[in-house]
Amino acid sequence: MAAMTRQRVDLPDLVTREKYDAVLFDLDGVLTSTAAIHAEAWKQMFDCYLADRAAAEGPARRRDERLRPFDIVSDYRKYIDGKPRYDGVRSFLESRGIRLPEGTPGEPPGDATVCALGNRKDAMVKEAIAAGRVETFEGSVRWVRQLRDAGFKTAVVSSSRNCGAVLRAAKIDHLFDARVDGQTLLDLGLPGKPAPESFLKAAEFLDVSPRRSVVVEDAISGVQSAKAGGVGLIIGVDREGHADALRHHGAEVIVADVGELAK
Repeated sequence: MAAMTRQRVDLPDLVTREKYDAVLFDLDGVLTSTAAIHAEAWKQMFDCYLADRAAAEGPARRRDERLRPFDIVSDYRKYIDGKPRYDGVRSFLESRGIRLPEGTPGEPPGDATVCALGNRKDAMVKEAIAAGRVETFEGSVRWVRQLRDAGFKTAVVSSSRNCGAVLRAAKIDHLFDARVDGQTLLDLGLPGKPAPESFLKAAEFLDVSPRRSVVVEDAISGVQSAKAGGVGLIIGVDREGHADALRHHGAEVIVADVGELAK
């Protein structure tokens, strides 16, 4: 299906029970505002790490291009968005030519290993959730309710291990029949986005065919994952002006807000 704009398709009539059985939603940036929380935490964590590394390497290295601050737009979108936590750490560090030992998931937050850095960022996110910073996108929740009233099955597919806590904080956990998140991937030994397994597992949990499933994603890695999984329709959510990139990687319909799909 060629990519469609809002002007060329009647969005509320796009997803029908005749064509599809389920809708699989990404979490951060699609259902909840937590994408901004994650992006801020990544920037704070990496900027502290890079500044400390520059200071330790001395004046001659402080202007090293590898150690420039984390760019919350380009770096987050290219290397972090939608990926499991440690994959994001590894991907960004590799982009700067920095290699750290892997470490172990159970180690405390720090900066000596990939896992320690990831856990440092995770602690910041947990603080934001506990502080009540999670908000939902009203249009997204409205459409989820309409889908369920129409007989669709719904699931959340997220790389975050905090997915359950975020859904509960947002008071929308009851609106989904299944959840595949970072903890699910860890427990089952599955690769995260952009690999297709997370969406395929959600379809399996719902007992539906991927071809009769719709995916709603705002991350390039998530769109790539859905395309690799052969889902029936990929809807890209463009809240930050990267519609062309979403379309290039496989999104067939682009919306600025999921509420555009609601009746």
